[in-house]
Amino acid sequence: MKASQVTDPVAFHGEGPFWDASRERLLFVDMLAGVVVSLENGIVARHSIGSVAAVVRARASGGYLLAVERGFVLADVDLGPIDVLPEVFSSRELRMNEGGCDPQGRFYCGSMAYAETPGAGTLYRLDPDLSVHTVLSSVSISNGLQWSADGSRVFYNDSPSGRVDVFDFDGSTAEFRNRRVFAAIPDGGIPDGMAIDSEDGIWVALWGGGQVQHYDAAGHLVGVIELPVTNVTACTFGGTDLSTLYITTSRLQVAEGTQPLAGSLFSAEVGARGVVPFAFAG
Repeated sequence: MKASQVTDPVAFHGEGPFWDASRERLLFVDMLAGVVVSLENGIVARHSIGSVAAVVRARASGGYLLAVERGFVLADVDLGPIDVLPEVFSSRELRMNEGGCDPQGRFYCGSMAYAETPGAGTLYRLDPDLSVHTVLSSVSISNGLQWSADGSRVFYNDSPSGRVDVFDFDGSTAEFRNRRVFAAIPDGGIPDGMAIDSEDGIWVALWGGGQVQHYDAAGHLVGVIELPVTNVTACTFGGTDLSTLYITTSRLQVAEGTQPLAGSLFSAEVGARGVVPFAFAG
């Protein structure tokens, strides 16, 4: 299967697509430009957030939660900041990278080193009371958090590991337990962001691989979506019936003039249906 181009190259480092069901629009980040990009009724708009815009998720009470370079920001319905929370870490050698919410409305986001130093990052949890907790340490490039339909498992990848891992998840305590390999990614790409469908199938974007790979609930590779660019960063289901897979891409580390469509948004009709992402309860 081949993906279709949706927009021109509208991001340098497109990441973190999120279907905003309340507005029926797609949001994603131009991460290193500090911008949230919106696609609504075919119109692309850019919303400046700061030096880094890592993740955007809905708040159950209205508005949005943003992960920025070293922490979190609560934003209004127009993506304007209303409360900048205290920095989670002070090192300017690190930044936030990717995250998502659990079924109970807690938000998780992982950090990484700008230099991609192995083990320099941490996976953090932001609770609805706005307290911050460490979930995993010695992370290299934290990516792709998705919960199974019954909330009993959480899927995660630390990109340089070359695999997607799965944990048992205790919703009452937010504990990640019994880490094991869900799917080992074949050579030819690094697992980046990912989506989950209504049957617990996992869709993994491959940085450097020019693909999104589809794994069934048992971890078997069952499909591939080809893209005309190398650095495929993340994907999410969207559209009114959540049947369109939107895919972000990047111009980062791409030689000038070699991939003119890098940084574009793509989509594919994949014959699966996604689920509404959990909102932050704070």
